[in-house]
Amino acid sequence: MQIREFTESDRAELHALAPIVGEGSPTASLWGHPESEAAIYLDPYLDHEPESVFVAVDDDGRITGYLVGAVNSATFPSEEARMTEAIRRYRLVLRRGPALFFARAVADTVAARLRRRELAGEYTDPAYPAHLHINLAPAARGTGAADALIHRFLDHARTSGAPGCYLQTLTENTRAVAFFTRVGFAPVDRPAEVPGLRYQGRRVHQQTMVRSC
Repeated sequence: MQIREFTESDRAELHALAPIVGEGSPTASLWGHPESEAAIYLDPYLDHEPESVFVAVDDDGRITGYLVGAVNSATFPSEEARMTEAIRRYRLVLRRGPALFFARAVADTVAARLRRRELAGEYTDPAYPAHLHINLAPAARGTGAADALIHRFLDHARTSGAPGCYLQTLTENTRAVAFFTRVGFAPVDRPAEVPGLRYQGRRVHQQTMVRSC
């Protein structure tokens, strides 16, 4: 397994891989429209900070996983801004799946505020300015690719001046939580409800985790 920096020629292959990397996990799909989901969680990283994107390549030259990140989250487009742009660009409120998701998200938000439950959101701490998202094809899990991608990004973030890094996963994704714990990330704050998202018919909860670079 080779870990290397992203090149523009990888873009099409990453787009083809993006819909399957979450297979079996609570975040396999948000609202069933892969193109708009990639416009939030993939393309902005390729466009704004390609030097912080790394890919795992197998012996046949195929990309089997990737990590996207930002060294300084304060200068990177926020998740809210990226989502707002995707909603506008793809007219998601006019598409049945996404429209149902957003309607449920609004209802969840109202209910959480009435009951004073914490909601998921972005994390800000100058001690952990970098952030990352990591995704592997099912066949690449357990190969060591995830470890290598994480450490490659942390080395990059450290040499770029970032003292620490955070990520956000779901408590219901127990495999991911166990992996991130093993590579040195620790949870901060309590898990927070993610409006709109369901896994096996149940609400899910965001867990923020941090570690030094």
